[in-house]
Amino acid sequence: MKSTRLDKYLADAGLGTRSEVKNLLKKRFVLVNGSPCVRPEQKITSDDEITCQGRLVRKKTFSYYMLNKPAGVISATEDSRDRTVLDLLQEQGIPTNGLFPVGRLDKDTEGLLLITDDGALAHHLLSPRRHVNKTYFARIDGEATVCDIEAFSAGLDIGDRKKTLPARLEILSPGPVSEVHLTVQEGRFHQVKRMFLAQRKKVLYLKRISMGKLSLDPDLLPGRARPLTEEEVSLLRPEIVSPV
Repeated sequence: MKSTRLDKYLADAGLGTRSEVKNLLKKRFVLVNGSPCVRPEQKITSDDEITCQGRLVRKKTFSYYMLNKPAGVISATEDSRDRTVLDLLQEQGIPTNGLFPVGRLDKDTEGLLLITDDGALAHHLLSPRRHVNKTYFARIDGEATVCDIEAFSAGLDIGDRKKTLPARLEILSPGPVSEVHLTVQEGRFHQVKRMFLAQRKKVLYLKRISMGKLSLDPDLLPGRARPLTEEEVSLLRPEIVSPV
């Protein structure tokens, strides 16, 4: 019979992140077959009864979809004027009850967007404290230079209270229109475009190609979505489900 760690089971049931789950265990709120359990690593099976503060805990089955967002679609659950990313899923026959996009891509930005109903995972990926990498392919009006690499690495003043966190700029093809990869760890409003504007360059095309360790499926056409594999989900959730 397959077993799983207690902290993973509780996190999968939506009781919180790994640290939040450990706090519940420390407070002896969690009972396994009627007995308090304080060890996150304890193995449990489907035959065990898990309760937290008197309520039965059942592992929730979450949904995870990778969407190759096209330009012209907004990262929202509903909108009275524009097509949303959930509209795209519905058009493919995917039930969208409870689903939401993890973060935002600008209307004219393409690429990887995660759609889920797992709030704990979304919090993990979007929290500035987690420093989750987001990598973009961009075409820039202007020649990208070593000076740009150094400026991005030091952090840029884009008009907010704080400079951006250090970002990694890789020049793929320099020239009047440069092609680059940019990796950032934040998600400020129009951040990538504002960072290049701070260097007196304009973004002509922008596509997110990875988030954390998850990369956009090269076979996934713009506007199409598919479920994540179990392996892909595990790549996104190290802080929530990894062993202590």
